[in-house]
Amino acid sequence: MKRILEPADIKRIINRIAREIIERNKGTKDLALIGIKRRGDILAQRIGAEILGCEKAKIPIGALDITLYRDDLQLVSETPIIEGTDINFDINNRIIVLVDDVLFTGRTIRAAIEEILDFGRPKKIQLAVLIDRGHRELPIQADYIGKKITTLEKEIVDVYLKEIDGQDLVFIHRKHKIKKIKVKRGRIKMAHHTSPKVEQLKITEKQ
Repeated sequence: MKRILEPADIKRIINRIAREIIERNKGTKDLALIGIKRRGDILAQRIGAEILGCEKAKIPIGALDITLYRDDLQLVSETPIIEGTDINFDINNRIIVLVDDVLFTGRTIRAAIEEILDFGRPKKIQLAVLIDRGHRELPIQADYIGKKITTLEKEIVDVYLKEIDGQDLVFIHRKHKIKKIKVKRGRIKMAHHTSPKVEQLKITEKQ
C-alpha cells in the first residue's frame, strides 16, 4: 500500500481547483457544484467553501446518487443501496461543475451527466476530480485535476476523507487475490486386516 496524497496535499489541491474554477468561469455567476456520492459530494462542499472564502459568494451545491443510472446495475447487486440525490436548485442555464474523487473508466461520469440532464438543461457541464488514474473506456476528460497518476488496471485507488473515514489520505494498492486452496484427492488407504491363520491339524492314523 502506497500513500500518494497526504492531508496537506489534499488541502492544497482543493484550494487550487477552487481558484481554477473561478478563473476559468470569470467569477461565480451562474456557477453551481454537484458532487457524486459518497466522496465527490464532500469534495464539492470543500471547494464551495474555498470559493466562498475567495469570492465572498455562496454558490449552490448539490449531491448526486448515480446508482440507478449505472450501466452495470444488474451486475452489481440485486438490491442496490440508494442514498438519494439532493439538488435543490434550478440547473437550467447554469455552469455545473461535477465533482468526483477518482476518474477511472469514465462510466460513473457518464451516469452522472445523464442524471443531471434529467433535471434540466445546464449551460455547460465541467468536471473536477481529485485523482485521474487513466484507463478510460469512454471519451471523458476532466477540466480540473488534482493529481494525475499512472496505475495498473488491477490496482485500487482509495480516497479517505475525514468526514467519512476520520482522516484525509489517498492510497494506491493492488487488489488482493483470493487464494484458492487446492485439495488433493488422495486415496484413503484402509488397513488391511490379515485373516487369522488357521493351522491345519494333521491327523495321523495309528498304524
